[in-house]
Amino acid sequence: MNAGRTVFSQLLDFLPKHEFDKCVQRFRGDYHLRAFSCFDQFLCMAFAQLTFRESLRDIETCLRTMAPKLYHTGFRGKISRSTLADANERRDWRIHADFAQILIAKARQLYAAEGLGVELDQTAYALDSTTVDLCLSLFPWARFRKHKGAVKLHTLLDLRGNIPTVVIVTHGKVHDVNILDDLSCEVGAFYIMDRGYLDFARLYKIQQSLAFFVTRTKKNSNFRRVYSAPVEKSTGVLFDQTIVLENFYAKQDFPEKLRRIGFFDAKTKHRLVFLTNNFALPALAIAELYRLRWQVELFFKWIKQHLRIKAFFGTSENAVKTQIWIAIATYVLVAIVKKQLGLDASLYTILQILSISLFEKTSLLQALEPPDYTNLDWQICNQLNLFSF
Repeated sequence: MNAGRTVFSQLLDFLPKHEFDKCVQRFRGDYHLRAFSCFDQFLCMAFAQLTFRESLRDIETCLRTMAPKLYHTGFRGKISRSTLADANERRDWRIHADFAQILIAKARQLYAAEGLGVELDQTAYALDSTTVDLCLSLFPWARFRKHKGAVKLHTLLDLRGNIPTVVIVTHGKVHDVNILDDLSCEVGAFYIMDRGYLDFARLYKIQQSLAFFVTRTKKNSNFRRVYSAPVEKSTGVLFDQTIVLENFYAKQDFPEKLRRIGFFDAKTKHRLVFLTNNFALPALAIAELYRLRWQVELFFKWIKQHLRIKAFFGTSENAVKTQIWIAIATYVLVAIVKKQLGLDASLYTILQILSISLFEKTSLLQALEPPDYTNLDWQICNQLNLFSF
């Protein structure tokens, strides 16, 4: 029941506070602190994400304006930009990374029954990265080009619910394919990647983990066709081949057979050639699985447009990673709220509503489900009917 609580306070009910405290204790985040705890820091940064704040001064001004409501919302420390800047600079970013993983595990359970658009019982992941440009003079640790800085967000996205399960933040010079070394593959799962991840030694590790991959081949691939399966070309599938690699080093890296599938996309008029180690799914299902990889591109576009990960409140590596992980935790929190309350509104709509109603004292469900004015009964009012006789 609402009982006069703010929307922000009700939103925090979906956070497992005891789990956050465990993360803080693990990295001694509140050690020797007299005020402004790690949870205060998290609330300030989450507030910035939900209300689209642009700077530390912006956060301080807005929260101080709401000073009478802060205590009952969950804040305990005094809000100041210098204290928040110091917290982002010094407190271990892994506190918020670990807490985000707890929220991610909870969200994945909620969205486990979501459909993919493809008949598939196993989990499907899309792997890709996005680059966030930075000023090299302000972020000297984030080297990318000679006169340019950047960080990369390497993300493994669970396609059931579009939940990021693994996020690795690196400087811009780290090549995408190196991230495959840090992944622990799930047995039976599908990993969908673009050509930037085509490294046969690393793909063979996925094969040995009893998982499957779907990627695209390069034009200069050297292989020998072993068998061609019959295909229905009216579906867009051009060929379905079993191949072995012919290049000396590639054959050493991946000594087993692979499946090569050609597909013509009638919408884009593009001819695509896929490579996979799965021989059980129909060729058309493999093509449809690769089409789902576009969800990770939409995820990157969404978080860049609607979360604060392009302009940072601090310049150190710790401050940048702290802000990124709290942004991810905020995204997952909104996804959890959407699922648990059974909301039909999109994440974008929910964020927009929260941005202007965080400190309103109304029911969270009522705030996130505004009335449909098109369905109101306009006859129930005190206004006389002009045309009544």
